[in-house]
Amino acid sequence: MEQYSGFGEIERSFTDRDRSRIAILPVPYDKTSTWIKGAAKGPFALLEASRELELYDMETDSEVYTRGIHTCAPLQTEAYPGEMVRQVEEKVLELLDSGKFVVTIGGEHSVSIGSVAAHSAKYGDLCALQLDAHSDLREEYKGSPYNHACTAARIKEICPLVQVGLRSMPVEDKGKLDTDDIFPARDIVHNEDRIDEAVGRLSENVYVTIDLDVFDPSVMPSTGTPQPGGLDWYRVTGLLKAVAEHKNVVGFDVVELCPNKTNKAPDFLAAKLVYKFLSYIFQNK
Repeated sequence: MEQYSGFGEIERSFTDRDRSRIAILPVPYDKTSTWIKGAAKGPFALLEASRELELYDMETDSEVYTRGIHTCAPLQTEAYPGEMVRQVEEKVLELLDSGKFVVTIGGEHSVSIGSVAAHSAKYGDLCALQLDAHSDLREEYKGSPYNHACTAARIKEICPLVQVGLRSMPVEDKGKLDTDDIFPARDIVHNEDRIDEAVGRLSENVYVTIDLDVFDPSVMPSTGTPQPGGLDWYRVTGLLKAVAEHKNVVGFDVVELCPNKTNKAPDFLAAKLVYKFLSYIFQNK
């Protein structure tokens, strides 16, 4: 079993569970991955890299850690995917009921389903924003409706969904796409106005699920199913900043980090992405 450290090199007084506004929930689950295995090690790698973060964010001129960031014990489960989703939903709802802003870190993308369900139960008028290279709209894959390739299909059963960064899908997903709520990577790269259009499609309360393969593999090679033609750091963070400025972000997750022992840069990118998005969100709360 991996040994988990807390998020960031943060003074203990800002990591106390009861006093912290933010809760980080690691879910090291990787049972339905279909190509490169290793996402179960993603939460540990992200947390380890986070200890190298500067806690002052230059862009927002803020130190979001002072709101309190508590890292929960990892949700370790060997359950089948459907039961894992239920366990995640139960744990996230428990954290929400205690007044926490919850960040779930995976693990494969199917862990997001439970977190979205919990936030939907807590917040009305919820919309999900998915940053991803893949459509993930299969009804079933490899014998399970909770396979990582089915994540978006399950989320759409919970709440409306806007998808950004797509550049890969099976032909059977073509007929399932709502063209008004799809913003392919090529559109964002060639027309930054599309970011504003994507934000405009969201309801007031927004949950954001970030599959790290939304990034181009040149900056994020450590994912289970990398795809060329992805977004760069500033496109992704620009979108997240716009969402935080114009909507009420109620929770988010970062998933599908598949760490490589010889290249730690992607682990640090994932950790900084968590901290950067928190900085945007709490600057506006």
